Parts: sequence; C-alpha cells; structure tokens
Amino acid sequence: MSRRFLTLLFAGILFGAGLALSGMTDPAKVIGFLDVAGHWDPTLAFVMGGAVGTFGVGLLVWRARTGGRGWFGHALPTADTSPIDRPLLVGTTIFGIGWGLSGFCPGPALVNFGALRLEALIFVPAMAAGMLLARLVFGADRD
Repeated sequence: MSRRFLTLLFAGILFGAGLALSGMTDPAKVIGFLDVAGHWDPTLAFVMGGAVGTFGVGLLVWRARTGGRGWFGHALPTADTSPIDRPLLVGTTIFGIGWGLSGFCPGPALVNFGALRLEALIFVPAMAAGMLLARLVFGADRD
C-alpha cells in the first residue's frame, strides 16, 4: 500500500472515530440542533467550533512549517474568491433540506453505512445518485 493511501485511510478513520465519539453519527442529535423552536440541542455547534478551531490552528502551523505545501507536494488551497451565485445557493438549499429531513450529512452517513444502519443503507445510495446526477447534468465537481 502506498503512503498516500495509508495517510488518507488514517485520516478517514480518525474523522469517523471523532464523529462517533462526539455523538454526531446520531441523526437525532443533528435534528435536535436544527430544532431551534423546540428542544434545541447545541452540542453540534460545540463540535463544529472545536473542529474548525483545531483545523484552523493546525493549518496555520502547517503552512508556516511547509511554506504552503501539502503532504503530497500539492499547493494548499487559498481563499476562494468565487462569488455567491445561483448554483451555490441552490446546492446549499438542497443540502440543507436533505440534512434537516434525514439528520445525515455525508460524513456521518458513511459512518452509519459502515455500521449497517438501515437509514444510511437507504440514504448513502440516494446521496451517491444525487452526486452522480449533479456531475452528469450540471458538470459539478469538474475543473
């Protein structure tokens, strides 16, 4: 196995373990976070804040030590100057509706798929079909 594959595998396992440990693989937690008019559960905000803060500090340190180069020699992305346009707003709306209805976003959905949770066994193929449709019809994720 290549070093790149092992690095990506470790990162995925670490991400999945973090989701499971924080309870973010439970769709009820996500729906509780989105239920601001009912029994609101703020734990997702703390998990996201901790993740964004850790990533931000880690990225600053990494950029300082490597001169902006990634692990595999690629340049790290810089700030995106793309405008907020119609495709972005439509995509985020569809994502938000799906997230609110199912309680799954891609990361936790894959963790639950691996755990053979029935909802994820339905959601993940539907998510993959939506991604494929977006790529084929709208050219999403193409350079």
